[in-house]
Amino acid sequence: MRWHTDAVLEPRLSEEVATALSDGVAVVALESTIFSNLGLPSPANAAALARCTAAIRARGAVPAVTAVLDGVARVGLDDTEHDRILGPARKAAERDLAVAVAQRWDFGATTVSASVALAASAGIEVFATGGIGGVHRGAELTGDISADLDALAHHAVITVCAGAKAFLDLARTLEYLETVGVPVLGWCHDWFPAFYTRSSGLRVPHRIDSAVEVVATLRNRTRQTTGVLVGVPIPESDELDADELDTVLHRALDECALAGVVGAAVTPFVLGRIAEATEGQSIPANLALAAHNAEVAAEIAVAAAAGR
Repeated sequence: MRWHTDAVLEPRLSEEVATALSDGVAVVALESTIFSNLGLPSPANAAALARCTAAIRARGAVPAVTAVLDGVARVGLDDTEHDRILGPARKAAERDLAVAVAQRWDFGATTVSASVALAASAGIEVFATGGIGGVHRGAELTGDISADLDALAHHAVITVCAGAKAFLDLARTLEYLETVGVPVLGWCHDWFPAFYTRSSGLRVPHRIDSAVEVVATLRNRTRQTTGVLVGVPIPESDELDADELDTVLHRALDECALAGVVGAAVTPFVLGRIAEATEGQSIPANLALAAHNAEVAAEIAVAAAAGR
């Protein structure tokens, strides 16, 4: 077998996604971690998948769930394959994609970084997720910075999210994004959202009020590979109480430190504690923000398709 050192991973597109891209129809990429056992608990994960894909289709776009199945990187899944991504999974960030293919993982659940990379490879300009990773608190000592931020800086994709998880160092996350040249836009909003709450108390560098402006921001980038981040606040009716959430977060982070939980394990640990402390209210909030993000992403994708 001959190996080509300049070869890069090319994902397999579903027939629907391939046709949509060929015909100039809007497409929105989705991650699969949120839908697996690593994301929302059952049956909320299935509800999230149904609501996100329905929201995208209702706006005239095609959903493209990303995943690694049977050692093949996929962009777009058939309905008959949805059950496979609702169960046990191995988390696949961008760095893990090559390993997941080489080792033929049964199901690698794609994170934000992996999904952005696969979307870019497939020629998809818009990706929707719940919230991105960022700079962790104490990163000056641990160096713990999410690969999501590097992916945003190196793939020309518009990422639509509800900001970053509130237990991260959001001020440093925004500083990092400025350093690597990623435009951060507030969707009809002046504040950077903090996932379960509409505002982190930090202003976004730029407010944007239309999908056309978002697309134009990507198209006028100064670097070939830089993406755009769009922060969409959770709908007001689904927002959690900020003061209560702050108390829960500090308690959960203290428990993390005592238990020695670090790295990728922090996110599921803290989210689990939030779900317990809010008596499950965080799960409906998560569903609402994920579906809302998908809806906004579809609107942007339709504008992108129309402007080609």
